[in-house]
Amino acid sequence: MEDVRSVEMNDEERDEFLGSGGTGVASFPREEGESPYTVPVSYGYDSEKSDFYFRLSFGPESEKEGVVGDRKPMSFVTYDETDTGWQSVVASGKLQEVTEAAIDSAVVTAMRRVHIPLVDVFDRNPREIEFRFFRLNPEELHGKREARTEADGGR
Repeated sequence: MEDVRSVEMNDEERDEFLGSGGTGVASFPREEGESPYTVPVSYGYDSEKSDFYFRLSFGPESEKEGVVGDRKPMSFVTYDETDTGWQSVVASGKLQEVTEAAIDSAVVTAMRRVHIPLVDVFDRNPREIEFRFFRLNPEELHGKREARTEADGGR
């Protein structure tokens, strides 16, 4: 059995891993006793504020409408195997919907610093799907990386 250990990333390592955006998995609570609503998502990351931005789709039959919304809690994780081993970041907090009325100059500036990848996973033209933007200013934000040991050559 392989001995896998991890260590906490510092802020600089975490920000470098997150870059300006990528993909991950978001989970939203449902009713007590039900499994969380979990969905793959694209994200943008603003390292200056440690904020995440999400562009979420809301199709006609989407379950998201009932569990995703302004001031609702969520957890988000992104992970990858890099040249230096496995890394992951977990963020949790409450979403804030970014509506036209709520956009101030700070949000506009932050959204210019991020890149939310457009991943087409839909069975219809994306122009037919409603997209809404959300921001997560995490209440908790933790990054972990694989421990470097002499046994693995310090990778």
